[in-house]
Amino acid sequence: MRTYLIVLTALASLGLFAVSPAQAAEPSAVGLWQKTDEETRKPVGWFLFVERPDGTYEGIIAKLFLRPGEAPNPRCTGCRDDRRNAPLRGISLIRDMKRNGLRYEDGNILDPRDGNIYSAMMTVSPDGQTLVVRGYLGIALFGKDEIWHRLPDSATKELDPAIVAKYLPGRRPTDARSKGGTPAR
Repeated sequence: MRTYLIVLTALASLGLFAVSPAQAAEPSAVGLWQKTDEETRKPVGWFLFVERPDGTYEGIIAKLFLRPGEAPNPRCTGCRDDRRNAPLRGISLIRDMKRNGLRYEDGNILDPRDGNIYSAMMTVSPDGQTLVVRGYLGIALFGKDEIWHRLPDSATKELDPAIVAKYLPGRRPTDARSKGGTPAR
């Protein structure tokens, strides 16, 4: 009986070390985020983060809020990799992020204005509502932070159905576009 209790206690303690409840409940970057212009306080874009099968995280430009006079379907004409001339909506902006708790490291971020690619890191706030994105050249000291805010899951209904189909397979947009009507405004 004593051996049974020792084995049972050992197995239970291993289970506690494998994944603590705090780790399981820790917020993730996965989801939809909004970047806001610091001066105008208007949205610039929505970014969808997904976890890839290899365990890395990727951020896609899911929606753009264009200013008057901007091209309606901008492309990454300055890109020099597989994203060359790709439409900005749907383009992979952030790639190869590796999760370490609330921090994401060793990734890269594309500047779609000129096609340059920078090192990147991100941090999710403990409440899961803000994401600090930092692109940098060389070392993190030489970079810039942006603060993005989480959007509710219901905001995915406002995304282009092609983006939902590609990056969120199995989820269906529930707005009028998916039913053949005109989108609600």
